[in-house]
Amino acid sequence: MTTLSENLGFDPDAKLLIINCDDLGSCWSANVGIYESLRTGLATTASLMVPCPWARSATANYRGDDIGVHLTLNSEFDEYRWGPITQAPSLLDGNGGFPRTVEDTWDHADLDEVRRELQAQIERAILWGIDVTHLDSHMGTLQLRADFFGVYLELATDFNLPLRMGPVEGESLVGFPYRELARQEGVLFPDHFIYYQGVGSRPYVEEALANLKPGVTEIYLHPAIDSDELRAAHPDWVGRVDDYKMLNHDLRFRNLVEKAGVTLIGYRELRDQQKAG
Repeated sequence: MTTLSENLGFDPDAKLLIINCDDLGSCWSANVGIYESLRTGLATTASLMVPCPWARSATANYRGDDIGVHLTLNSEFDEYRWGPITQAPSLLDGNGGFPRTVEDTWDHADLDEVRRELQAQIERAILWGIDVTHLDSHMGTLQLRADFFGVYLELATDFNLPLRMGPVEGESLVGFPYRELARQEGVLFPDHFIYYQGVGSRPYVEEALANLKPGVTEIYLHPAIDSDELRAAHPDWVGRVDDYKMLNHDLRFRNLVEKAGVTLIGYRELRDQQKAG
């Protein structure tokens, strides 16, 4: 069977690395940090949170960058809130936005409202001028339960876009074969995904770089520049600033990437291959 690497024009044993920046649009500090990471740093793609207050500003500064939609059904912070862009009562938690936890979303969300909301997020990104390259899921809400994954996969087929996909070993934990389901629909996704909880990726990314397997691997970070805004809005701001420094100003990290012998790619390569059939 032809590997994804071969379909992308590389040797079957090539190590291809996608460095994805999550949470574009979540705040001004993230917008600045992510665009710098894409344009002069080591990042290769980013994911836009359409419902967030700074999403429109992010799209106004778009220059054809490799950007997907970070499909959003959660607003995890107590004091900094965002909510649905459609009329979706089941997606509100009573505190001015989306539910804070994945479990709360799963317990109360109406799947028709979920589907309508997420379709609207993708369409708004397109309306704002983004050449959408992929879809992924904020906090993994769409990836970890079969009924929500069904919506995730349906959107990927409707818009003909590749997906962020959980690791192979995660299938036994969630109880359904998400990778095989996506393959059956012709949806592309990286061979490997480096998952970790929380924000601040340095130890996980460094370990991954030392042990990369052949094929396409995705790692994700949350870069943002240090500012009063970031510190006020995001309790995990320290990890976000460290991700920014790692991608843009850390010579040791750049050397680790070079030593790993990887070729950096974005999601656009997967998107174009998927659209080509």
